[in-house]
Amino acid sequence: MVLDNLGSSLRSSLDKLQGKSRLDEEDVEEIVKEIQRSLLSADVEVSLVMDLSSSIEERATEEDPPAGTSARDHVLRIVYEELVDLVGESTELPLESQTILLAGLQGSGKTTSAAKMAWWFSKKGLRPAVIQTDTFRPGAYDQAEQMCERAEVDFYGDPDESDPVQIARDGLEATEDADVHIVDTAGRHALEDDLIAEIEEIERVVDPDRSLLVLDAAIGQGAKEQAREFDDAIGIGGVVVTKLDGTAKGGGALTAVNETGSSIAFLGTGETVQDIERFEPNGFISRLLGMGDLKQLSERVERAMAETGDEEDDWEPEDIMQGSFTLKDMQKQMEAMNKMGPLDQVLDMIPGLGGGFMDELPDDAMDVTQDRMRDFEVIMDSMTDDEMENPRSVGASRVRRIARGSGKDEETVRELLQQHKMMEQTIQQFQGMGDGDMQRMMKKLQNQGGGGMGGLGGGGGGGLGPFGD
Repeated sequence: MVLDNLGSSLRSSLDKLQGKSRLDEEDVEEIVKEIQRSLLSADVEVSLVMDLSSSIEERATEEDPPAGTSARDHVLRIVYEELVDLVGESTELPLESQTILLAGLQGSGKTTSAAKMAWWFSKKGLRPAVIQTDTFRPGAYDQAEQMCERAEVDFYGDPDESDPVQIARDGLEATEDADVHIVDTAGRHALEDDLIAEIEEIERVVDPDRSLLVLDAAIGQGAKEQAREFDDAIGIGGVVVTKLDGTAKGGGALTAVNETGSSIAFLGTGETVQDIERFEPNGFISRLLGMGDLKQLSERVERAMAETGDEEDDWEPEDIMQGSFTLKDMQKQMEAMNKMGPLDQVLDMIPGLGGGFMDELPDDAMDVTQDRMRDFEVIMDSMTDDEMENPRSVGASRVRRIARGSGKDEETVRELLQQHKMMEQTIQQFQGMGDGDMQRMMKKLQNQGGGGMGGLGGGGGGGLGPFGD
């Protein structure tokens, strides 16, 4: 996850306050020093770190914790509120006709981001078009065209035209029926005069409603100069942070936001066109501190279930709660899970399962779980329709046949059948429940997951369920 090391370090610092009801000056000083170290190691600019830590220290010293609130939860709330204030509001992007210009250095992820943003707007009911003006980088046209095909959005580029300004002009005319125009520009390996001059010309022709700076999450301290140069040239109205699925520190994005006086618009979280999130400061910081992000989780669930349902019209997720739970139902659930993105990202959005819980897992835990799910998918592809509908009919001889057909061992086949049995039993507990029963169960689960801070607090406990180790 974005700034993962920062989140882990902050949570570790706050855990030192566990069990304390009040703070003394030494506690506050130690926590503030830990926060400073965490932010600096994440490549957040020094002046920002000092401002933030000063605000946290002042509030932690002067404000009294509300009655019944532990010292840890009191400081956690302060850190949460100050970090939300630091990252600022999300860039305003109205769902209406507009033109967006993308700027950034080569390798920052502009071309991929253009297609991702277009896909995002298309899912909001608008018709987007990407205009590729990069004539400098070999393969830029082909990459943009392929990405837009995957995103199923309109695309314009001209590999035979050497003037990027003319491509921009022709592109706007060719895609005039589009609601949203996203203009991708060329980058260089460094901030060069010809890059700045070129993008200034394109900006005059395109006359964008907003210009977004695309930054690789690994940019670090170099973000400050880059942001200033582009802001002086075309005026930056927002930042797109890319490649957050890797090990990048990500602090440079906060520096760029501060330097341009803008805000963050999107987060790129993976390689496919669907791996993009609209930046929401509350959810972003909640995940950072291990408190989940139910809004983003809900959006991913709705999208995944809709896409899974589109592929097979006779399958409805609601039917699971009415009749028997088959292996076909389980297969569809797993497909929906895959569409939600990497498992570690999904768990980060669930209060009580992200943050500290994830810190305690082995480094390869998520990879092992994903590999197991892929093994299950291969095994189910080797089963007959009757076996998928009636998994209890699969005896020892069929287990051997399925193992041979799938190339997996018999133990993994039996593990799949046991997994299905456990899920079936869980769903049967929910079937026939009234609203009152369901509310009591949800309240019980919430209490088990930890509380504090009236819904802001992260909890401990929990596990990966039947897929866990």
